[in-house]
Amino acid sequence: MTPTLSEQQIALAAAEWYFRLREAGADPAEHAACAAWRAADPRHEVAWAKAERISGSFAGLPGELALPVLDRNRNRNDLDAQRRRAVKTLATLLIVAPAGWLAWQSTPARQVLAKHRTATGERRPIVLTDGTRVHLNTATALDVDYGSEQRLLRLRRGEILIDTAPDSRLADGLPARPLLVETVQGSVRALGTRFIVRQHDNHTRVNVYTGAVEIRPAAAPDRSLRLNAGEQARFTAIDPGQPAEADPHTTDWTHGQLIVRDMRLADFAKELGRHRPGVLRCDPSVADLRISGAFQLHDTDAILASLPEALPVKVVHRSRYWVTLTTPNP
Repeated sequence: MTPTLSEQQIALAAAEWYFRLREAGADPAEHAACAAWRAADPRHEVAWAKAERISGSFAGLPGELALPVLDRNRNRNDLDAQRRRAVKTLATLLIVAPAGWLAWQSTPARQVLAKHRTATGERRPIVLTDGTRVHLNTATALDVDYGSEQRLLRLRRGEILIDTAPDSRLADGLPARPLLVETVQGSVRALGTRFIVRQHDNHTRVNVYTGAVEIRPAAAPDRSLRLNAGEQARFTAIDPGQPAEADPHTTDWTHGQLIVRDMRLADFAKELGRHRPGVLRCDPSVADLRISGAFQLHDTDAILASLPEALPVKVVHRSRYWVTLTTPNP
């Protein structure tokens, strides 16, 4: 099938961004601009994911065959010619690459193509066919698969608050199907529950507010853990974790708030960064400062502007999408 003009343009743009950032000396503003391009359209993110996946497959090839790192110190004409060849090659691969191998099987693409998604900074509630209510936090991707044996929610990324409803099949005299939330690390089975599930890079965090849940790690399903109301746990693919007291502020985002008490500034920046596009960095020189307060997430720029009033920090804007918290000028 001949690719459309739009597909060609996106492939060329993705390839151009990919090699621009691989050039020696690519600056933070360019990284931030690329992040903004990726966030502008789900197709951009799919193309970017494919570019990264293709580049990984070339990693072990000899230098003359591998996708190059461009050197800005070279002669400008040589660099331009090298970039044109590299961009053309990668764009062609993006267009002809098998979708089943590069796009759908890549985790970023599954996130982008999930049925229910929120953009960075967006929060949205949905109601499922059985009446279960799910609130999606910022940058969340969720697929719903209700079958004859179970009600399955696949959390691709992000965070959800679930208010479970009884299985609608009970009204027809049929057995109730369990409701499960599946993450990379395993599954969480609801037992008449209101609870939060958040997908982190290397673990899943669960907070339970009413009822109970059962956690089963993906690689050790025989090692289960029951969490009751008021408890939380962090589990991995091999370890169900240990119960601890639930954080009462983990649902604040559903009201558009971020409430923190004595939090390290580095951790605060990481959490706030989930709710704004681009990059929010915290310099090590101020990382251990402590912050407390209630912040309205609808205006993250206002939050950043208020920080120097509370802490000895300076907010440096390289661009709208690249912000650094650092020490004030002497």
